[in-house]
Amino acid sequence: MTSNSELFGNVLEYPDPSAQQRFNALVGIDHIKRRLVNEASVLIDPQVLEQWSAKHHGSTLDAVRAVEERTPLIVLAGDVGTGKTELAESVGDPIARSLRLPMLTLYPLSLNARGRGLVGEMTTLITQAFEHVRSSLGQARDSEGQIRNAAILLIDEADAIAQSRELAQMHHEDRAGVNALIRAIDSLRRDRLPVLTIMCTNRSDALDPAIARRAAHVFAFTRPTTEQRVHVLTSALTGTRISAKAIEEAARLLGAGDERQWSVTYSDLRQRFVPDLVLNAYGSDTPVTEFALIEAAASFVPTRPFGKIDV
Repeated sequence: MTSNSELFGNVLEYPDPSAQQRFNALVGIDHIKRRLVNEASVLIDPQVLEQWSAKHHGSTLDAVRAVEERTPLIVLAGDVGTGKTELAESVGDPIARSLRLPMLTLYPLSLNARGRGLVGEMTTLITQAFEHVRSSLGQARDSEGQIRNAAILLIDEADAIAQSRELAQMHHEDRAGVNALIRAIDSLRRDRLPVLTIMCTNRSDALDPAIARRAAHVFAFTRPTTEQRVHVLTSALTGTRISAKAIEEAARLLGAGDERQWSVTYSDLRQRFVPDLVLNAYGSDTPVTEFALIEAAASFVPTRPFGKIDV
């Protein structure tokens, strides 16, 4: 039996104030955050939808049954640095609060689950990971049918594990692993367990079609628009004397144009651009100025898109 440290990364439990802060800090993707929390809450506990239907329509609509029949799988797909993993690692907090769960646990599947290519190894590791999540729930519901605890299984870089079986060069062991993954996900739907699988990928086209078909929702992540860049910068620079006009100009410069092939990502803004701006001002013992903001925006080099080559 493989140890949990080999199967999973950093296991997190919610509700958690730190995760709440991380979730709230993700600005510019509010529409995705709202929809994801709603989708995930219903997939984990379909009863909330039945209660809504009874409240507003007097019974459980057939349309509600159709929603409940979906596979508890969500895919977050898009370019690097657009917030997929950060959202996946923090969304458990608002879900737990929304469902009033005493505990919701995140299990990030380690890439070690791919194994070393030995016959049957990948299949065994994936099966063990899902079985551990199942057993961790214990008696998931109380005597009245209310959920006492739930889980999220996070598969980051999902195309490394759930790659398409249509690839001619795909190794037999990888095909068997994808088959095991599909069976495990289907079993969660069949047994109506409060477990949600979230997959993150930079290459949604590389996922096996059977995985993509099963997803209750595929959320597409893109690089921030000019308006979204303005929102991120405005939030970060609140308290400075930098004008809205200067922020708008910086946001424009951070987009694609004559000087660069592609625009910045959310992580570029939050983890590189803004910190660099602050640290440069700190190092010179000066306030953050409009001139420094514009100069930094004009010279900033964004992270290149996945699969692209600098020319």
